[in-house]
Amino acid sequence: MSGQTVLVLGGRSEIGVALARRLVADGRAATVVLAARRSHDLAAETAALGATRVATVEFDADDVAGHAAVLDEVERAHGVPDVVVVAFGVLGDQARAETDAEHAVAVVHTDYAAQVGVLTRVATRMRARGSGEIVVFSSIAGWRVRRANYVYGSAKAGLDGFASGLADALRGSGVHLTLVRPGFVVGRMTADSGLSPAPLSSTPTQVADAVADGLARGRDVVWVPATLRLLALVMRVLPGPVWRRMPR
Repeated sequence: MSGQTVLVLGGRSEIGVALARRLVADGRAATVVLAARRSHDLAAETAALGATRVATVEFDADDVAGHAAVLDEVERAHGVPDVVVVAFGVLGDQARAETDAEHAVAVVHTDYAAQVGVLTRVATRMRARGSGEIVVFSSIAGWRVRRANYVYGSAKAGLDGFASGLADALRGSGVHLTLVRPGFVVGRMTADSGLSPAPLSSTPTQVADAVADGLARGRDVVWVPATLRLLALVMRVLPGPVWRRMPR
């Protein structure tokens, strides 16, 4: 993986930037391309990477029709990326989404539909080359959807299922997909939403380190923290009346 190019779709994502930084520090990546809205304003993220080369590209995740042009631009400058980290997403406002249909659809579009679109394009291009690594961030929220955040959780559940199927479809193609299922992440996005840390929380750096280690080992699924996998098994069998009272 030495000297490879990493494309982070969602260039302001704390986890995405932390993962790219870890890959650079490990000597597994030399070029990082950050794709985000207002790509001219990514100085802090660029400075944090320490890569031999950092580039930025304008990317609106919700503009599914425009994804191909963004990938074309990246390929013209850097070739087909060796690693693509799909790190964009929104939490949304659950209370608002329960009565505001447009807001509910917007959350699901960003967290599911837009990701399906870009993953399909990325996988097609990597498959044509015969190699590549894709990183997709699901969530424990999608493992069994809870009353407390069912709009966000349902989008993650859909993404988890799509990514799992895509990973199977890519077997034998030379392209590998790593599906990441973190628990609550204590970072800017959750802080901005006013959410208190949940049990088994992680930081963006801890998630990035776990993913980097998983990539090095060729893991198909990475739970963060690893003990979350045991909790997930319990979550599956909790009776409905108990589950409905579970907090976020």
